[in-house]
Parts: sequence; C-alpha cells; structure tokens
Amino acid sequence: KRVKNCKITRHFIVGNEAHVLPHPSYPDPPPDGHTKGWKVYVRPLPNGPDMTTWLKKVQFKLHHTYADASRTIEAPGPFEVQETGYGEFGVEIRLFFAPEAGEKAVYREHYLCLAPYGSEEQKAQQERENKTVAERLETVEFNEPTQEFFKSLTSEDQFNWLKVKKGRGKGK
Repeated sequence: KRVKNCKITRHFIVGNEAHVLPHPSYPDPPPDGHTKGWKVYVRPLPNGPDMTTWLKKVQFKLHHTYADASRTIEAPGPFEVQETGYGEFGVEIRLFFAPEAGEKAVYREHYLCLAPYGSEEQKAQQERENKTVAERLETVEFNEPTQEFFKSLTSEDQFNWLKVKKGRGKGK
C-alpha cells in the first residue's frame, strides 16, 4: 500500500577524484601507459541522512577496455570504484533501491574527469595538490512511497547526525 499525496526527495553526490601517478593511494605499479589514478563514486551529502535507508546497491559500468567493466557495490558501501588509466570516458551508474521501495532502478551518468579544469588559478591549485575533483549534486524523488519504505525514509535513525553529542567541555 502506498502513501498518497506524498513525495520524499533525497539528494546525493556523483563524482570522481583523480591523481597523477605515482600516488600513495595507488601503491602497486600501474599498467603500462596508465598515468592517472581515479575513483568514481556515489556519496551522501556531508552530514546528510544515511543513504542505505533507500539505496541498496550501485552498479558502475566502466569503459569496455577494463577487466570486469561492470562493477556492483552493495550496501553499506562505500559506493565507489578505484582504478588507474589514462583517458576520460562516461561512466554509466545504476542505482538500485531497497526492496521495500517497490521502485525500478534509475540511471545516472558521470563523465570521468582526469585533467585539471576551471580557471587558471583553479587548475594551478589542482596541479599543486595533485587532486582533481569533479562532482555534481543529484536528486531522486520517491512519489507515493510504500508505507514500509515511507517509515524507513522518515525514521529517526537516518538523522542521527542531528543529535547533539555529549562533549567533554566544561560548559553548563
């Protein structure tokens, strides 16, 4: 049974980080010709609700030249794939929802950005830090969710980050 006249929205980040090799995050020597290390991901917003209340697995479809080009990461994640390479390409991303959602998987696409971009100042900073980050905010809407899924999406547990933690300060 569905909750009528109800829409719940969840925001998340789709993006990638890239580094020039060699880099400490990629200790093994890369294959010949691979000049960049990269990670593509689906992440929650900083301090956002727990994604695993609605997201159960993510499938990343890489360029066909990669071994096991289709990679599936299941909850609790992290929902990310780390690799090395030399060229940019589109990554197909398929999001699978919790079974109680009763919803079909949805697709997103992310263009893997390996080279510094932006203004000259931004490019220089990315080169100094040896880190290029390309992210965008994505949204998924659940229209008239099932009652069970509605309970998950509105439960207090996913918002534990809002609760004030007891400190060790000397305040009143």
